[in-house]
Amino acid sequence: MKIGCPKEIKPQEFRVGMTPNAVREAVAHGHSVMIQTDAGAGSGFSDADYIAAGASIQPSAEEVFAKAELIVKVKEPQPAERKRLREGQVLFTYLHLAPDPAQTADLLDIGVTAIAYETVTDRSGGLPLLAPMSEVAGRLAPQVGAWTLQKANGGRGVLLGGVPGVMPAKVVIIGGGVVGTHAAKIAAGMGADVTVLDRSLPRLRYLDDVFGRAFKNGYASAGLTAELVAQADLVIGAVLIPGAAAPKLVTRAQLATMKPGAAIVDVAIDQGGCFETSHATTHQDPIYEVDGILHYCVANMPGAVARTSTIALGNATLPFLLAIADKGWKRACAEDPCLKAGLNTHAGHLTYAAVGLSLNLPTLTADEALTL
Repeated sequence: MKIGCPKEIKPQEFRVGMTPNAVREAVAHGHSVMIQTDAGAGSGFSDADYIAAGASIQPSAEEVFAKAELIVKVKEPQPAERKRLREGQVLFTYLHLAPDPAQTADLLDIGVTAIAYETVTDRSGGLPLLAPMSEVAGRLAPQVGAWTLQKANGGRGVLLGGVPGVMPAKVVIIGGGVVGTHAAKIAAGMGADVTVLDRSLPRLRYLDDVFGRAFKNGYASAGLTAELVAQADLVIGAVLIPGAAAPKLVTRAQLATMKPGAAIVDVAIDQGGCFETSHATTHQDPIYEVDGILHYCVANMPGAVARTSTIALGNATLPFLLAIADKGWKRACAEDPCLKAGLNTHAGHLTYAAVGLSLNLPTLTADEALTL
């Protein structure tokens, strides 16, 4: 199969869809790989690294998209990239369609077969291609939150860990999944007073059993959430409903109850965000203020640590990439229900129910799509 990997063009996105090691594996399986020139530069991979692994270097995105049967990316295709896709082509990347009706409409109009990293599952129902970036984003969230809280950035001027004689910052993390757990570990390690909220009692028991008194946890009722958000110096939104838009858990009215200069980090922003006042920002201009509360809502947080993120993502995606290339997407999906769960669009049809519910669009099941 002809595999193409273009350079990412989303602002301040430095990751790349394939590492040289992934190229080497794909070539060993008999596939040809085309990498756009300088695609890996932001992650520390040179064109020479890719050539040594067996790839051909293409001078432009147009050539990569025109020649490839399978396009491998990191972020959702931007409007200029969507114009280069074609019917019958396979796109393997993060999509996050639920909060993005324009992208969804374009992919359906084009008829491309789009398999989304964020809805591929594993045998236990986890999200193995989302997990590594959730780990990165979770570990970054307290770091960027601490930076946002600095007075020079408009924040309260509070140090997360405090100092002797000065209390540490109060950090509230809404969601105890992969993002929330990693955020809690880092925030607690920085010395903050951390509470994780979740609605799953088994998950709260797990956090208590594994982490003990490193941080506190609580059931995420509306009342307790409102109470703790009002007390917090930093609130991290870490809620995920696979494939669907994130629920709005903190309203604009609640901002008035928060401390002036407190900070919000919305890790769920690529699914629309879990704060009513959230809208996506970029690494270039990451923070904005609403009613005295600082919002950090960068939609591609892991792009800030591109090398770590690219290698972690490449490790996770490689087995699925090889399955698609070796068998063709239909056979690969038919034989692996975990990969089949990643199918979001095919031949002008939406094939992921949660996206259809979010956007009020009709859907086919993935099994129905396999018969087309």
